[in-house]
Amino acid sequence: MLTHRKPACLSLISTDLPLWSMVETTATLYQKDQQRFHLLLNEPAVLGWQPQSSADSGLEADLTPTRLLWFEISPYRAIATMQGQGGLSYRHLWERGMYGISRYWLRGEEPHAHSQMRLRNYTRQLEFSGESLPEHLRLDYELWSGQLSLGRYVLNLEIHR
Repeated sequence: MLTHRKPACLSLISTDLPLWSMVETTATLYQKDQQRFHLLLNEPAVLGWQPQSSADSGLEADLTPTRLLWFEISPYRAIATMQGQGGLSYRHLWERGMYGISRYWLRGEEPHAHSQMRLRNYTRQLEFSGESLPEHLRLDYELWSGQLSLGRYVLNLEIHR
């Protein structure tokens, strides 16, 4: 398996809500086969959010400054998984022209206590470009809870040479 370290920029923008987020970091890129890649990014921790037990005790949350964000990407499908120290995790599956699943988990105070929220997403557009290594991934998708639209989003990932 070939491994590469590259600068990367990840942004998420809502086209109909006041939401915008951008992360510039170094990505570790693993080539699984000719058109399948795994990409590992360090994502900053969610600012202003603490697990309930830390807030109740009056102590600072014991969070590392970053969370790991793992992408599995190809020209046809993308999966993003994030597991954070603070108990907030998510996993998204996108495929062009298909409904996928977006799941969010929030770990509770007890060792096995957690809450899960499952949403649907519809991938309107998936663009993947790069010659031998991916350089750009763009996902245009809608997020749904039952029949309720939760907005339209554009996720853009640029991997610099």
